[in-house]
Amino acid sequence: MAEGDAAQRFQRAIEHRLSGEYDPAIALLQSILAEQPNNAEVYHELGLIHSFRAYMDESLQALEQAVRLDSSNTNYILSLGKTYAMFGEDEKARRAFQYVLQQDPFNDEAQKQLSFLG
Repeated sequence: MAEGDAAQRFQRAIEHRLSGEYDPAIALLQSILAEQPNNAEVYHELGLIHSFRAYMDESLQALEQAVRLDSSNTNYILSLGKTYAMFGEDEKARRAFQYVLQQDPFNDEAQKQLSFLG
């Protein structure tokens, strides 16, 4: 499929996620990854959906892949940190938030998340 098709499918996947329709969102995202296996944004979105469903392994795998593919994207690292915290991996969460603060010392979200961890 053409690139435009992938962009349209990604938009539809976001709409499904926002409506709580996770299965169709996952199917659309996986179809994009079949064509674009290095698409960090799609892995990030897939990881978020899996975290909403409390699928720890799938969520962390997808979010870690997003960060591997685009390690400069602090939003991906924040999502990974929040997911670590949600699943009780506080030390990994703390490291993720500290890394974000190294890149962006005034990042309010990373500061807030660190304060939650104590």
